[in-house]
Amino acid sequence: MRIEPSPDVIGATIHDADLTQPLSAADFARIETAFNARAVISFPRQHLDEAQLVAFAQRFGEVERIFLTHYAHPRHPEIMYVSNIRENGRDIGHADAGRVWHTDMSYTARPPRATLLYALEVPMENGVALGDTHFASAADAHDSLPAETQRRIANLRAIHQVAGRRARTGTGQGDQALRHEQPAVIHPVVRTHPYTSRKCLYVSEGECAGIEGMAADQALALIEELAERIVEPPFRHTHRWQVHDLLMWDNCTVQHLASFDYRWPQHRRLMQRVTVGGSAPV
Repeated sequence: MRIEPSPDVIGATIHDADLTQPLSAADFARIETAFNARAVISFPRQHLDEAQLVAFAQRFGEVERIFLTHYAHPRHPEIMYVSNIRENGRDIGHADAGRVWHTDMSYTARPPRATLLYALEVPMENGVALGDTHFASAADAHDSLPAETQRRIANLRAIHQVAGRRARTGTGQGDQALRHEQPAVIHPVVRTHPYTSRKCLYVSEGECAGIEGMAADQALALIEELAERIVEPPFRHTHRWQVHDLLMWDNCTVQHLASFDYRWPQHRRLMQRVTVGGSAPV
């Protein structure tokens, strides 16, 4: 097993790891250390069935079931399909996942530690893979802020609501009834990573509807300012997909954004997504 860090501030590729087989404690420790340090790691050329995918995810913690149950695998409810494929007039998976910069499920009381995405079909055009996924380091973005700004935001708390400002972006419209069932939660604007203790900005324009004790216009302006800092080019990393890639990312350290340079039915995209439970942000 060989770990190759990317030249970016985040990202690494782990070569020659066979995730169809149980990992030794030593090999898993190397993978987990790389994950905590690099935040986004990819495993190329994996050939996983659903049980193997879930079993690998469980090494990182308890695997969750998400509220969009109509996109769940029929025999493995821990797996959600992310896909643009339509059957019988409906999407078989979450088709517009990732249209805005965000960190997964920040609108829950205990957002997931990790998200895993396994590529079964990748859209192609003229031999070129489409549908890149972009990541940005909220930890490096925080470190880049002036000390005065870090002090000013250190104890602020943001209101996260999946059916709030996200609805105004036009994403997830087909799931609004389910989204409105999710209550708003409050998390620190700056959270401490549970494994590395790094400080990470924890706001996004998609889910953050306000900041406790702050006027709405001031809160939204600050959220926008911090969200734009997170996604600045020096803090980014892009994953270019190949079939049978397994990609996983740290939802405390990074935000992500999907590319939608493909369309149904000319291009097919089919992914299996698993989320690993995390801790309440502090």
